[in-house]
Amino acid sequence: MTRPSKWPWSPSPFIASSAAIHLAAGAAALVRPAIWPWALGLVVADQLALTSAGLWPKSKLLGPNWTRLPAAAAARGGVAITIDDGPDPQVTPRVLSILQERGASATFFCIGERLQRHGDLAREIHACGHAIENHSYRHPHTFSLLGPASIAAEISRAQDCIEEFTGVAPSFFRAPAGLRNAFLEPVLARLQLRLASWTRRGFDTVDKDSTTVLRRLTNALGGGDILLLHDGNAARMRGGGRVILEVLPRLLDALSERRLRPMTLRAALE
Repeated sequence: MTRPSKWPWSPSPFIASSAAIHLAAGAAALVRPAIWPWALGLVVADQLALTSAGLWPKSKLLGPNWTRLPAAAAARGGVAITIDDGPDPQVTPRVLSILQERGASATFFCIGERLQRHGDLAREIHACGHAIENHSYRHPHTFSLLGPASIAAEISRAQDCIEEFTGVAPSFFRAPAGLRNAFLEPVLARLQLRLASWTRRGFDTVDKDSTTVLRRLTNALGGGDILLLHDGNAARMRGGGRVILEVLPRLLDALSERRLRPMTLRAALE
């Protein structure tokens, strides 16, 4: 696939400060070896701060991060329904049917290897007017521990896979579970991808109560919100049905009642 030209990347103030702390601590320890325990302690504290920033999905300390839609989209009453971890052959077609019945658009953050197994679903999602974005190739639970080369391989491979099935290169990336590290943003800048998290999530992979999941998504719901659901790894309710299939129609009703309009993240860029 043809790779995009690089976006200019500059470290966030937090990253720049971290680098300065490391350099200053190293220089101080060289000049005055007796203070090396203090210098080491400062470096360890800084590393803990970096790690904490990466473990907070909504954090913008490591770089830009969409937790809400841009102001113009919010003013139009736009809300983004984002659906992660698919496609799933048992769930995704039913999700697409619900969205089609309501005339709603959604953003699917798909896992590359699942797309390769279910390429027909990738084409169907795209043909229905929804956006497919990058959620890594394998969705490794250790994503936040990977180095820059491994992060680049995960994202690039998924990028190629999505473009192969849809003909459109993704514009957004969502880290597995929202967890990341300081190596991610330079990779995203090179691939011209924006990091997107969410405003609120329903925890529909662990909570079997669809009413509780819906309440989490609709509490203080307003224009500009980015909502997170899952078609892959979706929890099963006590009757065996998937939570998202019970929640999604009610969520769309709530949006309609509040005169909010579902849109893709990509549409919010326009």
